[in-house]
Order: sequence, then C-alpha cells, then structure tokens
Amino acid sequence: MHSKQTVKYICESYPSGNDYYYKKELITYDSWENIDSLGWSRARPISKSTFLKRKKEGYKIEYISIVKPPAEVIPFLKK
Repeated sequence: MHSKQTVKYICESYPSGNDYYYKKELITYDSWENIDSLGWSRARPISKSTFLKRKKEGYKIEYISIVKPPAEVIPFLKK
C-alpha cells in the first residue's frame, strides 16, 4: 500500500450528475533516486466508499469537473 505522499484519489463529475472515482499512484521508471523517472500511474477505478474512506483518512483528493459540449446530431437521409 502506498503512503499519503505517493497516492492521490480523483473524483470526476459530469454535468449529467454522474461521478467516477479513480486512484493514481506515484511510480518510478528507473529508481526512486532519479527524480526524472517519477510519474503518475494510469487512473484505476475505485468505489465511492473507498474514495470517501481515503478522504476521511487524509489522503490527497482531487476533484475534476468535466464539461463537454453536447454531441452534434447528424441526420441520416434516406435515398
């Protein structure tokens, strides 16, 4: 398990009201001494209860509001 300094929990909120929860961990591609080799792992899905539990425990939390324009409707014409 990672420490509070090497993991962050993310909540993505969409205009539809849906929330998605993820976890990212700090990883190294070479060694921990080589700062240039550090990076965040791919976001992995977690449950809302895990997100809230980690928030209460004091882990780093990030809220992201996703705003996208509505999809363009393209009519198909019958020939």
